[in-house]
Amino acid sequence: MLPEGGMGVEIVPASGELNVGPQHPGAGHMRIVVKLNGDIIEDVDLDVGYVHRSVEKLCESRNYMHLIPLVERPAILDSIHMNLGYIIAVEKILNVQPPERAQYLRSFAAEVNRIASHLYGLGILTVFLGHSTGFMWGFGDREVWVEILQALTGARVTNSYVIPGGVRRDLGSSIVEMTNKALDYTERKLKDWRSMVLNNPVLRARLENVGVMSKENAIKWGAVGPNLRASGVYYDVRKTEPYGAYDKLDFEIPVYKEGDGFARTLVRFEEIEQSMKIIRQIIKDIPEGPILADRFLNQIPPTRRKKWLEEQRRVVFPGYYASFRPPKGEAISRIEAGRGELVYYVVSDGTAHPYRLRMITPSYRLIYVFKQLSKGARYADLVSIYGSLDYFPPEADR
Repeated sequence: MLPEGGMGVEIVPASGELNVGPQHPGAGHMRIVVKLNGDIIEDVDLDVGYVHRSVEKLCESRNYMHLIPLVERPAILDSIHMNLGYIIAVEKILNVQPPERAQYLRSFAAEVNRIASHLYGLGILTVFLGHSTGFMWGFGDREVWVEILQALTGARVTNSYVIPGGVRRDLGSSIVEMTNKALDYTERKLKDWRSMVLNNPVLRARLENVGVMSKENAIKWGAVGPNLRASGVYYDVRKTEPYGAYDKLDFEIPVYKEGDGFARTLVRFEEIEQSMKIIRQIIKDIPEGPILADRFLNQIPPTRRKKWLEEQRRVVFPGYYASFRPPKGEAISRIEAGRGELVYYVVSDGTAHPYRLRMITPSYRLIYVFKQLSKGARYADLVSIYGSLDYFPPEADR
């Protein structure tokens, strides 16, 4: 009671720590200790490691071919890129150049995987924000592209498609037909995405001017991929250091300067459109020829080679792959994965397994970015920032 007889409320500033996660959904496989003052986040302590796979250490005791499914595991949503970056590094040590058709096929698989990965990220972001339709659309529309990868590679999750010197399977007419249907379907569906998700006033209110990362901070904090480009930095490995068939393909790199959660979402959305543009070009322009370098192709007996490559349009590994020993040397590769620049460093000591393998994944870099962006934000925006970064916990734990 107030002295004059009215009612009053005593406001006591609340501060303390709140434990978020690790659980799905909302925190992924990461525990977030949020230090709050009222509903303002003063700091976050990101406790990662709940899905640590020790991939880099395991690589020191497995031969080069056995490592392919291992290096794919940290980002099973984006396994083609994880596979591709590793193989490019190994090929540099082996001094092998894949044939042109194989380069086109690598880019084809990579762009199909990029679309699937971005749709997954959009689905997770929307369910974080309570938009269940976006979540179901993301996972449903992603399935169309996962089916294409399965038809092309024979595997659904870790595709293990790229091998030293080329790829395992060729592009058949049935897969081309599937892809054309998927392109037409997704092109129509993206219009619905714009009206239902991107122009949704609730989602825009949760993302615009939230988690703003300036161009200077994006560079200083080590952001990569769509998160970097949403802050106004034009950097994409496919353009700056082309691999596969990207130097022969016409596509654009979406860049926004706002640096907020909405800009990051728009970049991913428009990258889906650019990936579809790339895939159409590959289907139209892919050259004829072998899918494996002569160095490996010549080790297959002629009768089997004819049966496998001309009739079945696939490669059954010749014995060389079982335990080949690259010469002593080291190599670095970098590719543009779904979440950004992925770097491999491989050291060969001349034995059947690497002396050292090191991978720097885009989500690993996001740990610091997420921590910095959360400071000063409102607690309700924590999931908006997290979802807009498209962080994938196993990719960081690796």
